[in-house]
Amino acid sequence: MIAVRCGKTIPALLCVTVLSIVCGVIAIAAPPQELKLDDVWSGTLNVGAVKLRLAFHLKMNLDGSLTGTMDSPDQNALGLKVDKVLQGKDSVVIELKRLGAVFEGKLRDDGNAIVGTWKQGDQSLPLELKRDVELKAPVRPQEPKPPFPYDVMEVSYANGAGKAKFVGTLTRPHIPGPLPAMLLITGSGSQNRDEELFGHKPFLLLADFLTRRGVAVLRVDDRGVGGSTGEVANATTDDFVGDALAGVEYLRTRPDIDNRRIGLLGHSEGANIAIEVAEKTDRVSFIVLLAPMSVSGDELLFKQSELIARATGATEAAIQLNRELQTGLFAAVKSKRNRATMEADVEKVLAQWKSRLPADAATAANDAALKSEAARVLTPWFRRFLQYDPGPQLSQVRCPVFALFGERDLQVSPGQNRPPLEAALKASRRVDDEIRVFPSLNHLFQTCQTGLPDEYGTIEETMSPAVLTAIGDWVVKHSAK
Repeated sequence: MIAVRCGKTIPALLCVTVLSIVCGVIAIAAPPQELKLDDVWSGTLNVGAVKLRLAFHLKMNLDGSLTGTMDSPDQNALGLKVDKVLQGKDSVVIELKRLGAVFEGKLRDDGNAIVGTWKQGDQSLPLELKRDVELKAPVRPQEPKPPFPYDVMEVSYANGAGKAKFVGTLTRPHIPGPLPAMLLITGSGSQNRDEELFGHKPFLLLADFLTRRGVAVLRVDDRGVGGSTGEVANATTDDFVGDALAGVEYLRTRPDIDNRRIGLLGHSEGANIAIEVAEKTDRVSFIVLLAPMSVSGDELLFKQSELIARATGATEAAIQLNRELQTGLFAAVKSKRNRATMEADVEKVLAQWKSRLPADAATAANDAALKSEAARVLTPWFRRFLQYDPGPQLSQVRCPVFALFGERDLQVSPGQNRPPLEAALKASRRVDDEIRVFPSLNHLFQTCQTGLPDEYGTIEETMSPAVLTAIGDWVVKHSAK
């Protein structure tokens, strides 16, 4: 059972909760052959609803040892150091300490593939590597390139209460100040200042687009990413709200920024962080919400799993079985009991669920993946997310709101989340709030076919031009003096 968040490391990548069994049976019946590894070996890692291409570039040294690098082009991660390559007559072990990952495999009978298992943390995923298959870097035609017609500066500031320091980029137009400004807030998971995934850099694109229209933009590495510091493992959305508040206060200290015209733009969980910040302070003048959740966390995840499973062709019986597992796990970790009791309850839920599977499915169920899922649902972030209800904050926001959804978003469905958002904004009686649903767009606001996460990296478009224009027009209007 693999569930993925909006992180950008392997294998936690997206704000998706797809509870699916990942299994692999390796059988090699042919006589072993001598394994010659001095080559490029490429394959695709299937992480639930997401597929990641990996390529190992292995080279033979004069002393007969092997060294190499690994590319993950869908994450724009190239040249990652391979720390160790152990070669047997028909087997190989490749270790990457930075990722905490190991690949173990055996030569297929035709000698042109290595069949094995990618192990990272508590997860074990099947992976087949084929010889001499070069992976092309993804094409991203919208990515801004220098020289830029505005100032680009590295900045830093601290969240003293949250014991974190942030490093980021401020882009500032060449016009007299003080200027309006936007703080960009990433979705769930540890992300860099560009909110980078699958070779896309949506926050770089947004910053460029808005700065060219006269708005200063601040985007920062999340805590624990790049140059930013701060505890991550036990951090929750409450910590991220504090981090965003620190960003607002930093902008207010700058003489080139008009502290009466500071706005927030958040994507996915970042949209809900923007809502909480705007509810807590009157120092935010307007907010832009990309795919905000407007229901409780558990409701969102139930719908998210159902939509993605159905789009991938899962049977209704499988969808129902998955729902039962989610229900049991969520109930166990939403309790107010101590961690030891919750851990025992989670293990009990998993054991009971596995006992109800058909014999062939129970045999195939990946125990390492189940263990990983158990650890994930017990994290402070996940427990807080399940119980979060954005309704109270939505009704208390005092500044103008622009909310955008993608019609084919399977992660934050507009059908589920637009109605309660609309009701909350109407209750505020503001006349300049706006909600728009853009046709044929997914969770990343790309023009898509299915909306499934495995499309994200294959689509060249980083963000729909219609969405960029809509955001730019609204922000310029609401940031005017």
